[in-house]
Amino acid sequence: MNISTAKAQMDIPQPVRKSRLANPGWFLVSPSVALLLLWMIVPLGMTVYFSMIRYNLLYPGENEFVGLENFTYFLTDSGFLPGASNTLLLVGSVLLISVVFGVLISALLEASEFLGRGIVRVMLISPFFIMPTVGALIWKNLIFHPVSGILAYIWKLFGAQPVDWLAHYPLLSIIIIVSWQWLPFAILILMTAMQSLDQEQKEAARLDGAGPVAIFWHLTLPHLARPIAVVVMIETIFLLSVFAEIFTTTNGGPGYAST
Repeated sequence: MNISTAKAQMDIPQPVRKSRLANPGWFLVSPSVALLLLWMIVPLGMTVYFSMIRYNLLYPGENEFVGLENFTYFLTDSGFLPGASNTLLLVGSVLLISVVFGVLISALLEASEFLGRGIVRVMLISPFFIMPTVGALIWKNLIFHPVSGILAYIWKLFGAQPVDWLAHYPLLSIIIIVSWQWLPFAILILMTAMQSLDQEQKEAARLDGAGPVAIFWHLTLPHLARPIAVVVMIETIFLLSVFAEIFTTTNGGPGYAST
């Protein structure tokens, strides 16, 4: 390297490395980030605080710090294990029903061409927009009622004794009610995702001799992998906090059968 080459390289301006904090985008985004952190941290802190005190709603000013005593009482309560197992069974059953029937119904609607298909889609999605308490009351008084319910009427038509579903099969009844409410959500997500599937791939598969089952198994299902994951994640979050349907129909009984 000669002197002129070295001098030319020294004259080339070197890029200045800026700190990430110097980026004006951080200052524009920081108020929203701070607000979101405050929105999450404050409720979390209050939850931790109230979980470690003995709080009396009748005397809210008389609070006593008890540490982990509330957690010990919760974990050793006789209803903890039945409630946890019922919750897991409820969540798993509803997820299985929602995903399996959601995929099948969405595929059937996408593959079928008939008059009034749009109306059928709206009717399939409509239960999702019904309030949980209202939906539970409909099932309790119009369908599951052992005297005047629709199922009791069908049982009587065949000469059978009507079944008190909420008394004899409480958890199964709640699973049916909650599945009826959340299946439309799965149908909505999966049906929208199925419409984005490239039709040229299907046509190429048909030209190669693939049948409907092969197309569904090798093209449709892989395409629905991420939408199914979204359905499972969102439904799990909401199903773990199901309360209105249980309180309205069985109130957690009989015993701990539907707690």
